[in-house]
Parts: sequence; C-alpha cells; structure tokens
Amino acid sequence: MTEPIAYLNGQIVPVSQAALSVFDLGLVSGVAVTEMARTFRHVLFQLDKHLDRLAHSLDVLKLDPKCSRTELEALCHRIVDENVKWIPANHDLGLILFVTAGQNLTYIGRTPESPVRTPSVCVHTFPLPFELWAETYEAGLHLVTPSVRSIPDAIIDSRIKHRSRLHWYLADLEVKKSDPSAMALLTDDEGYLTETATGNLCVVEGNTIVTPESHVLKGVSRDFVAELATTLGLTFGHTRLTAEDLARGGEAFLTSTPHCLLPVTRFNGQPVGSGRPGPVFQRLLKAWGERVGVDVAAQMQAGAGERLKPA
Repeated sequence: MTEPIAYLNGQIVPVSQAALSVFDLGLVSGVAVTEMARTFRHVLFQLDKHLDRLAHSLDVLKLDPKCSRTELEALCHRIVDENVKWIPANHDLGLILFVTAGQNLTYIGRTPESPVRTPSVCVHTFPLPFELWAETYEAGLHLVTPSVRSIPDAIIDSRIKHRSRLHWYLADLEVKKSDPSAMALLTDDEGYLTETATGNLCVVEGNTIVTPESHVLKGVSRDFVAELATTLGLTFGHTRLTAEDLARGGEAFLTSTPHCLLPVTRFNGQPVGSGRPGPVFQRLLKAWGERVGVDVAAQMQAGAGERLKPA
C-alpha cells in the first residue's frame, strides 16, 4: 500500500477508496452508530470500553454488523498496526469504527437485482490533529449555552453514540456569532447543563468533581477520570448542574477521547475560577500522562508545531 488502509464492508482498501454509497442510510438519514478510540505510543487505549458502548448502541438500533466483537477488535488492531507506519514515532492516531443501517429502500427498491440491505461497517484511522487543541491546555476553552437544547432521552437515548449531529452544528453556529472560538454547551429542557459536541463536562469545587448525571453520553474518558480521581484522593460524583453551578465553580474541564482533558476557563463570557487552568485539572492531566506514558499536553504542543511546519 502507498497510503493508510481502512476496512469497509469486508474488504481492506486504501483509505482514499473507502467510500459509502450515496444510497447508504448513514448519509441519507444519519442512521449510524460510531466509536472513536485513540492510541498512546501507537497502542490503542481502552478499546474494550469503546466496544462495550458500541455493543449497546448496536443493540438499541437492532443492527447486526455481521462481525463478531472479536473480529471487530482484531480489525481495529490490524488497521492501527498498519497505519502507524504513516505517522512520526511521537505522534498518535485516532481510530473510528462506525456501523450504518445499510441502504435506503426508497432508492434501491426490492427488485431481484437490488442489493441486500445489510449494515455498512467501516474502520479507519486519522493522525490526531494536535494543532486543534495544543494552545487550549494553557488558554482554556470558552463554553457558551445556546438556545439549541439537548435531544431528550425520550427521543434518542443519550447512551447511544450516533452521527445525528445537526443540532450540534446549529448550536455551534449560534455561539460562534458571539465568540468565534467558543464551543456550545447544551442544556436540557429543564435548563440543566448537559455536554458539548465532543466531551463531558466536569466542575470542580475543592476536592470534589461533579458531572451532569442525565441526557449525556456515558463517556469513556469521563469514567477514566473518575478512576484517576479516586487514586488522587478526590471525590467524583454525578448530579444535576445549573449554569450558576458552573459560573461559581472553582474550575471546570472537559473530558474527551482525542485530547483527554481540556480546561474550561470562560463560561458565557465570564471567567471560570481564576480564568486559568486549575490545580485539579493539572493533577488529573499529570496522572493521565503517567498512566499512558505520554505527557499529553507536551505531545499536543510539540506535535502541533511539527504538523504546521512548512513541508
């Protein structure tokens, strides 16, 4: 191969040739479930937890990928083992696994010549775009609550990681009118904080970390932070959080697979805590790095410079 590879519907192909049909329900209706894992030092991190969550999503949508969990796991490792050859030794990969509901019957019909509507399954990787987050470890994020609300669990179970993302797109369009660098933090129908498009929210008061308890994805990174918090003598809990809770919190941060932890330093135009990344965030980020053998922020900052360097 002269480029990275991907798996699509039973075949290993060059990633540039991994193309879905325009009839696929993942494109037509957004009927697709997905997971993203990442590597540290070219080794996949917590893949089993991501496959656990994928299994739940597949079960709710009654999708059968025609691949066993063992086969999917092996495919993930195979794709990563091949594709790390295309990145520098000190960089890492994001891995995407998604399953769609197959092709749209309105477009393909039920004639004898029509393809059988079976789920599409894809596994691919991409080099982590360090430059998107490198400066944030020191500057922090600005979160803004838009008028767009979270989708209630009665409509779509928030435990499903899916690709129906239009409401997130609209939310970010709205908040960027006031601050182009801002990220939308959605509230539910009762006004309680939920999550961003890419991560779970955590708010810190003293030695206690709290995170929204409902209408949020069960984050793999969030759960890992809860584990790290215990080892550091911190308390981690789930509760309903209001905008006032975040505004008066000592510090806040997001958890997410590609960047692990990012500090939240502004909320709705006002500083959070000191307006700088807080000490609990720093302790957790250090503990995370020690567990995976990578200084996360340093990797992001060095890798960003390398990726942005003119060829």
